[in-house]
Amino acid sequence: MDSYTVENAQSSLDKLLSDAHKGKTVVITAENGWAVQLVPTPIKAKKPRKAGSARGQVWMSDDFDDPLEDFAEYME
Repeated sequence: MDSYTVENAQSSLDKLLSDAHKGKTVVITAENGWAVQLVPTPIKAKKPRKAGSARGQVWMSDDFDDPLEDFAEYME
């Protein structure tokens, strides 16, 4: 287990992230007594979007582009 102070961790964050990714235990400690451990977390890859996958789920009413009654006075 490698332990670093906050100041040391700030200057070598890339190395610490790489070490944690490789499975090493990396602990960062602060002067006030608390500590954190870097743990790698896998990120799931998003599925590629498929064009047309929402077909039939979206509809538009026949009067969609008709003027609204609330704005009639502005249209004159």
